[in-house]
Amino acid sequence: MFSEYKKMYKVILSCVFSLCIGFSAVTFAKEAQKDNEIQPVKCVEQVNTTFAKPLQIVQNPSRFLNQNIKMNATFDKFSTLGLDYKKALRESKDYIGFLIQRDDVQDHNIPLSEMKLFLKRDYAEKFIDLDTGDRIEITGHVFSNALGDAWIDVNNITVLKKAKAEETPKK
Repeated sequence: MFSEYKKMYKVILSCVFSLCIGFSAVTFAKEAQKDNEIQPVKCVEQVNTTFAKPLQIVQNPSRFLNQNIKMNATFDKFSTLGLDYKKALRESKDYIGFLIQRDDVQDHNIPLSEMKLFLKRDYAEKFIDLDTGDRIEITGHVFSNALGDAWIDVNNITVLKKAKAEETPKK
């Protein structure tokens, strides 16, 4: 009688094993079919973007390392600061840097030099009319914390408010 249970156990085990292989084959075939189909691609500029204040990033650049960030700032000037530094290389032939003003100083224009912001030159040409004091929104990626500073590739700039109102021509 014990040998009959053993035989039945082997038969049941074989059936379960066969079913598992069958389900695996069906799942594999469906996945292979999905791979051959054209899938729509969602275009998202930056996923998982962290909104932060510039001084927060400067105070702890390691916390923001390899993250996408968004911040509001006051434009100071275009600069070559940080370009061609080998440990966080952004070549001056391809990039231009710029500085923003410190948020914690209101009565003077003091650049936040601890933050290295880089734009591709062809994109930077769209912003030649930026003036000191213009409020901007910056979206970018913190790619290094070399020298204890935040090094950021800027992907997008939006002008929020011009410092000087545009003059309308007199007739």
